[in-house]
Amino acid sequence: MTVTLAQARDYLRTSPPLTDALPLLADLLDEDTGIPILLGDVLRSAARLVAQQCPAEPDQIRPIAAGLREAAQEATDWHVLHWDVRRLRQYVRDAGQPAAS
Repeated sequence: MTVTLAQARDYLRTSPPLTDALPLLADLLDEDTGIPILLGDVLRSAARLVAQQCPAEPDQIRPIAAGLREAAQEATDWHVLHWDVRRLRQYVRDAGQPAAS
């Protein structure tokens, strides 16, 4: 998965046409299945796993699980970026450049 993200990063650094990059951004930031949502789910699952499997030292483990849950919420909050991609697609369309779908 991180290899795929690195490839996306490298591709975007080549300055491709915006119309070519928009579908990639739309997939990465999809409001239901994009990276923010998936990352939030992974972090919440990790917090649950830590809390379940490290009960012997709850005072030491509780802040770690809480940190994972907090990071999960922050990551999930990024899902609103999908609206920016939608607005950008509309801007490109309005400017006369058909956006790829």
